[in-house]
Amino acid sequence: MSSRTTDEKLVYMANQIATFFESQAEGTRAERVAEHLRSFWEPRMRDRLFEMMDAGQAEALKPLARKGAEIWRAHGQAVPAHSEEE
Repeated sequence: MSSRTTDEKLVYMANQIATFFESQAEGTRAERVAEHLRSFWEPRMRDRLFEMMDAGQAEALKPLARKGAEIWRAHGQAVPAHSEEE
């Protein structure tokens, strides 16, 4: 049994997603993280991650995970197409 809290698990999962997409082509990574959050995370999971980010409780987020979450929050269901810039 894990001793991680639910919040720690959310950050861990977001970081795992970011780690996977770090191996992808530059310029698409953050959008792919955002698309993954849109496609596979329940709204309550995303909402809690955003609350943690706003409260400064997600310091352990990798920069790519944070950027992907910020893209998703800014664009919601309409995650932008993969850009050429990272």
